[in-house]
Amino acid sequence: MATGRVIGSELIEDARQRGRITFELLPGDIVTALARETAARLGITLVDGPVEKPAVARADGVTAMRRALHRRSPKWRAPRPGAMPRAGRFSRLALVGAGGVGANIAHLAAMADMADEIALIDIAPGVAAAAALDLNHASGITGARARCSGGETLDMVAGADVVVVTAGRARTPGMTRADLIGVNRRVIHASADAIRTLAPGAIVIVVTNPLDEMTVEMLRATGFARERVLGMAGTLDSARFRNALAMAAGVSPADVTAIALGSHGDEMAPITSLARIKGRALERFLGADQIDACVRDAVTGGGQVVALKKSGSATIAPAHATVELLDHIRGARTGPVPVSVMLKGEFGVSDVVLGVPAHLGRQGLVSVQELRLTAAETAMLAAAAEAIRGRLGLA
Repeated sequence: MATGRVIGSELIEDARQRGRITFELLPGDIVTALARETAARLGITLVDGPVEKPAVARADGVTAMRRALHRRSPKWRAPRPGAMPRAGRFSRLALVGAGGVGANIAHLAAMADMADEIALIDIAPGVAAAAALDLNHASGITGARARCSGGETLDMVAGADVVVVTAGRARTPGMTRADLIGVNRRVIHASADAIRTLAPGAIVIVVTNPLDEMTVEMLRATGFARERVLGMAGTLDSARFRNALAMAAGVSPADVTAIALGSHGDEMAPITSLARIKGRALERFLGADQIDACVRDAVTGGGQVVALKKSGSATIAPAHATVELLDHIRGARTGPVPVSVMLKGEFGVSDVVLGVPAHLGRQGLVSVQELRLTAAETAMLAAAAEAIRGRLGLA
């Protein structure tokens, strides 16, 4: 269980001296009778927490320094700022697969103004063209500048800066992601042939399941460097993990920082040792059983959606997760982001694709950021790597 504080009268006295009129009690805190009497006497209200607090407005470093210099000498004036770096835009973003995930990615990308052209491709007659026309109609309301086009042939990937591959068979209830290897491998190889020939400079983001295995297949089939073939998994898995923790703790997801690494499947590794709620360790808010339940929720989150839909899998969250990677590539976001990449010794793993934190840029993968994990978490990554090798016959 979570370890709490012992709240004595001295803490209440200290709160009074600091001018507080409330005292927040967190889960697990023990309040002495004397502390309650002192609070009543001093007019301090004991409030059960965690209490949602408004975000504190913080100035960036440049603004803070400017204010400090102005206080020293009101005559000081800041020099004229230079040009600030801006997020880039793609000339052409191609989406292989215009179903639920692909269409949602196109919509989000258009609204974010991240591309001049968005090409949707789908083998089903009319599906991609209809989605593109629908998005163009919406631009009359949204003002989105991106022009969308749709078709049924892979030659539409030509000249793309980034190609996102979502095409493939989706899971049905009772299926695992690994059950899709055979059928979706053919989709990946067909896409890779077109990308290698018509978009040889593109970055490829694989969304097709089983994601880590299909990213390996895309690397093999294109012959591209590992920097230019990425798998979208960790962003989605981490989002599900953060949501589960927020719900269990009764806080906003914005109060949670957490990451999930490893495989996009049963060998997923939600990293509990580095997860934080309001900047504090999980154990400050949740018991061990609750944390374990949140881990299970992250691992099984995709399956929960499949079970409810009966036919098809998640579409909205995977689209947002893919757009997060696109934003990192074009410079709209900075810092490490969980993404599936071919490892070359990082985390003690080589020659297999695994979800890890990485820095991305206009050329794709910039670097993998290694984290200090517990022995158990490191073992989970190693087990995930072996499982992926086994499913691909690489063991």
